[in-house]
Amino acid sequence: MAEITPQLIAKLRQMTNAGMMDCKRALVETQGDLDAAVDLLRQKGVATAAKKASREAREGVIAQYIQPDSRVGVLVEVNCETDFVAKNEMFRAFADQVAKTLAENPGADLEALRTDAIARIRENIQIARHVRFEVEGNGLVAAYIHTGGKVGVLVEVGAGKPETVANETFRQLVKDITLQIAAGSPQAVSRDQLDPAVIERERNVYANSDLVKNKPPQAVEKIIQGKLEKFLQGICLLDQGFVKRNSEVSVAEHMAEVAKQIGDEVTIRRFARFQVGEAAGGQS
Repeated sequence: MAEITPQLIAKLRQMTNAGMMDCKRALVETQGDLDAAVDLLRQKGVATAAKKASREAREGVIAQYIQPDSRVGVLVEVNCETDFVAKNEMFRAFADQVAKTLAENPGADLEALRTDAIARIRENIQIARHVRFEVEGNGLVAAYIHTGGKVGVLVEVGAGKPETVANETFRQLVKDITLQIAAGSPQAVSRDQLDPAVIERERNVYANSDLVKNKPPQAVEKIIQGKLEKFLQGICLLDQGFVKRNSEVSVAEHMAEVAKQIGDEVTIRRFARFQVGEAAGGQS
């Protein structure tokens, strides 16, 4: 009997795309015979994922789960091959299950769930990325999934007083913030969270553009600062025009009004915005 080493298990997994535990059990059952283990996994239907895993998964949905106390939330992107499957109730139920599992256990092994879903749905399925927020102190997490499940938002908003979390005005504000993030697609909560390189790169673009050619130095700097200000107002959440008030006030100004109304401090601590097919990013 061949020794069942981690390397052998990994090799079988690479050959079949089956889960680690499935591969280990197959090797134990076949006494370490790699070829026999492949056949066994194929017989059990687990290795059906191997052929499908070579196909690209570009469609999919964003799913979310918020625990009942609103102190833990998960946002996840799950990809599949076709839009038809992305709209399938079985696929969507799988995505919801992934989000709930990660909320309850951030270290959960999702491979068995994924392999089972591939066998049932018969398309390549990939859990592309996820983010999990857990509140520290006073506050809550909330999520919003845009119609069709192609865009999703997770946000954590803090408060100064414990009782504020149950305040309906506060909870409505949090809901409105998720809608703002979905619509406005900000990159950061505030300017001080931005990488200085992002601002510098933008400045260089304006400084070398046709806008400032043949302009006197004082006019050049004024043009650059104006363009930078507009850029920052677009990508920083607190600086964006609040969409529910036709952008007549900024998000920061609206939050200040609500905070005064409820008699507490309100802070957007962090957020994530996922859109199906994005290569990376979306978290602040």
